Amino acid sequence: MAFSRVCDLLDVPIGEAFKVEGDGAAVAIFNVDGDLFATQDQCSHGDWSLSEGGYLDGDVVECSLHMGKFCVRTGKIKSAPPCESLKIFPIRIDGNDVYIDLDAGYLTP
Repeated sequence: MAFSRVCDLLDVPIGEAFKVEGDGAAVAIFNVDGDLFATQDQCSHGDWSLSEGGYLDGDVVECSLHMGKFCVRTGKIKSAPPCESLKIFPIRIDGNDVYIDLDAGYLTP
């Protein structure tokens, strides 16, 4: 795994999201009660940013374009209309530094 530093821990307040531009696709980092999770930023249903145009309620993000919902822990769909889960990315924290393996995004089974 090739982790890259993407932001500072303070860039992602509790209950908020932060967008990171990766090679080829953006990644959204979500802070759920102090735990960070990383998913693809683009909703799988439409060309819409989940970090900039979504609403985080606990560990579920709702896309404001068509109101589809995803679990940010697993990437799995919680509510239609999306038909495809989100990719999730390995994430780790070292002090105040947030690292993501931008090449290791995957769909959970």
